Amino acid sequence: MKHLGFTESSLEALSATWTAREICQQPQAWLRTFDAYRESKNRARDFLENVLEKRNLRIILTGAGTSAFIGGCMAPFLTESLQRRVESIPTTDIVSNPRGYLEPGTPTLMVSFARSGNSPESMAAVSVADQILENCYHLVITCNREGGLFRYCGSSPRALALLTPEETNDRSFAMTSSFTSMLLLTGLVFCPDHFERNGLDNMGRIAADFILTQQAPLQTLSQQGYDRVVFLGSGGLGALARESALKLLELTDGEVVALHDSPLGFRHGPKTVINDKTLVFVFISNDPYTRKYDMDLLSELRRDGEAGKVIALSAEDKRLTADDIAVEGASGLPDFMLYFPYIICAQIYAFYRALVLKKKPDNPSATGTVNRVVQGVTIYPVSLNETATEESLADVFGR
Repeated sequence: MKHLGFTESSLEALSATWTAREICQQPQAWLRTFDAYRESKNRARDFLENVLEKRNLRIILTGAGTSAFIGGCMAPFLTESLQRRVESIPTTDIVSNPRGYLEPGTPTLMVSFARSGNSPESMAAVSVADQILENCYHLVITCNREGGLFRYCGSSPRALALLTPEETNDRSFAMTSSFTSMLLLTGLVFCPDHFERNGLDNMGRIAADFILTQQAPLQTLSQQGYDRVVFLGSGGLGALARESALKLLELTDGEVVALHDSPLGFRHGPKTVINDKTLVFVFISNDPYTRKYDMDLLSELRRDGEAGKVIALSAEDKRLTADDIAVEGASGLPDFMLYFPYIICAQIYAFYRALVLKKKPDNPSATGTVNRVVQGVTIYPVSLNETATEESLADVFGR
């Protein structure tokens, strides 16, 4: 069986087996995520009905690294869908500056995303929130039933943990299927009326077709020697652009400089990064209003003629050039549904670029200083009173 054009034996020799497999498994993993949701939807509904009735409820979406970007993608979608206060705040900000982000008197639902559920900041954010907030609830969406966050929810009456399918607990260094599966599960939990099995079947077919038809062009693109890559997107697509840049940084071990911004923000200084060795991806929104700003910048970058190549990734093909990439069948879908094929495009490009640079996608850090689960973080106690100790986290998580 081949993944991204390589046999299993070739992938093993390249130390790329898990990354390729986990990128390609995503369409099927989304259907299994839907099945997992159906098994837990009554628990999720009962938990959220109780929490969402709280007056002035604040919803914080949190995680570290890729998991944080799930919150960035989801916050605009949930704000519009729920008509509530929804914010994306990384655990890395909450832990280092809790009083700057947490409001003690405001009822808060903290939604934590985590592949392993064992990163120091993910666990510390839950502990800090419980110490500072007077009325705090936790919803954990994770890929690992053995993780600290999942175990915590089993002992707390104000917490619920939901699992994605086991295979989405990615074994590769970079998060791929874990990212998209947690993203989907969040949408299912908070906005179940937006989804049905037939719609997910269709999205899976769109993504599977995209993988088959675009892997060869993306492999060719990866061989063209761009050492700077910029990803641009508006709204939730801006967070997706950030995740895309991180994937490229991770898989190339930092050899390719990858940046992200919004189309409007890019003009305010970051545009100076462009030279003839720069590749720019513009994630085009399906929202008619937002799309106008995306297309304006796309046209401007092409008029400037400074970038090595500018590629529009779009669900519409009416204005595409030969360089651009169309997601066939995605016309008319809300931007939330575009996250899935768009990020697969970035994942595949990063995978091939890593191989061109002789990196090992399953474990790209040559020095070993960057790890699958972050290490080396010292968590300090929040000095709410004189009895706070550095062992407080161990008490909460049973370590």
